[in-house]
Amino acid sequence: MDFGLVLQTDPPASQVVSLMKRAERNGFRYGWTFDSAVLWQEPFVIYSQILANTQKLTVGPMVTNPGTRTWEVTASTFATLNDMYGNRTVCGIGRGDSAMRVAGRAPNTLARLGEAIEVIRDLAEGREAEVDGKPLRIPWVKDGKLPVWMAAYGPKALALAGQKADGFILQLADPYLTEWMIKAVRQAAAEAGRDPASIRICVAAPAYVGEDLAHARDQCRWFGGMVGNHVADLVSRYGEHSSMVPEELTEYVKARQGYDYSHHGRAGNPSADFVPDEIVDRFCLLGPAEAHIEKLRALRELGVDQFALYDMHDAREATIDAYGADVIPSLR
Repeated sequence: MDFGLVLQTDPPASQVVSLMKRAERNGFRYGWTFDSAVLWQEPFVIYSQILANTQKLTVGPMVTNPGTRTWEVTASTFATLNDMYGNRTVCGIGRGDSAMRVAGRAPNTLARLGEAIEVIRDLAEGREAEVDGKPLRIPWVKDGKLPVWMAAYGPKALALAGQKADGFILQLADPYLTEWMIKAVRQAAAEAGRDPASIRICVAAPAYVGEDLAHARDQCRWFGGMVGNHVADLVSRYGEHSSMVPEELTEYVKARQGYDYSHHGRAGNPSADFVPDEIVDRFCLLGPAEAHIEKLRALRELGVDQFALYDMHDAREATIDAYGADVIPSLR
């Protein structure tokens, strides 16, 4: 199992770079960041510094979207980083939540997302692609490589990930839901004539190592609020008791009263007050290192290739070090 570190690009950027260097020293192989231009600093500028200050870390957004940058710009940016530092980038992509909504736009359609996945990958790897009806190719790209991993929850999005993406990002660590969603992605891949085993599976969730469970829950409750945005969309689209979406995912958002993006992804987010302890425990990894190892082994058995650790709480360095000392060696 691989491990990734997920950060917001809060200033100063030097702190983001420092934490990524610390992660690599502790055995993490991926460095991910949020991508929302209004809420945080521009990640692609910071990726250049992360790549320059690490040796093997693969970096990318968790997640970008097809709406905030034109596709040829996204592809060229990845290709430039790869040309400078050797194919060490990955494109995490989704419909767009905070990046689109904070700017007053609706998330992208799945049709647009599916088209963007193919176009961005083709352009970044030096192939011709059609953009707005015009054939384009980036002529200077040589031996480029850009895996595109898609974030998804709902049945249509899971199917799209199986049909077109190189990897699937699931932003929660509940074993039951993980199994259900991996099965949906792989079934869609098989139906599309792809090898289901070729799709990389990444589970992303907060982790907090320590004995004080109450404190850990309070530090990670924000995650249930963030996931609740996507779940609320699913409920509005498919209905409250749809057979297409498990109630294990949708039940907890009944008490949701809206969401303030100024606290997005942050400990103490008041918009996450509706999230019960049970959801925090299911969606996150909490407790002593042994509890993390046990849950990660269960996820690995379900086919998870990477655990990406959201590190937005008051013990960032300690969590990275605990994973390096105890958790990562036990899962490798």
